[in-house]
Amino acid sequence: MLTRRTMLTTALTLAATAGLRLPARAEGQLTQKEVFFDKDAPVLGNPKGDVTVVEFFDYQCPYCKKAHPAIRKAVEADGNVRLVLKDWPIFGDTSIFAAQAVLGAAQIGKYETAMEALMKTKGRLTHEEIESSLAGAGLSMTEIAAAVNKHNDRISGLLDRNYNQALAFNFSGTPSFVIGSTLYPGVLDEKGLRAAIAKARKG
Repeated sequence: MLTRRTMLTTALTLAATAGLRLPARAEGQLTQKEVFFDKDAPVLGNPKGDVTVVEFFDYQCPYCKKAHPAIRKAVEADGNVRLVLKDWPIFGDTSIFAAQAVLGAAQIGKYETAMEALMKTKGRLTHEEIESSLAGAGLSMTEIAAAVNKHNDRISGLLDRNYNQALAFNFSGTPSFVIGSTLYPGVLDEKGLRAAIAKARKG
């Protein structure tokens, strides 16, 4: 059983500071490599695509979950887009718990399975619902907990960087996107995403 104590040793520290407006670098000081090519950030779609779509999201955000199928559809239909998914857990410790669990699953090669399982949930979540959804997708909670503990610094560092990048871009909520050199705060439907990708491709 995946317990709060097992998963949230670091998360509780993050949650305690989540409401603070920590100083962040201005948008112009963030490099493309930092935002688009963080070695620890999960990438779906075409890893060698000519356009990168970065999405800041939260597993408790209903808009993120509603838009997710359309985003995946547009990325897969294009075939030449990198989709970089950046957890930005803004709805408290349950969101951090979810992010840690899925990023732990990534360490054992099960990112997409875990991510899709939580994206299919409805509304706000509890720790128990997160565990149940992941277990229902065939994932071992014991393995996930072990991976989170083993890669604690990597996961915490990634969540820290995501958080500070979102603040640097002055995003106010999820979902929010960076596509090419343009910021898109708010929901993008499939048509909007296709248009944003086309714009980025033109340069």
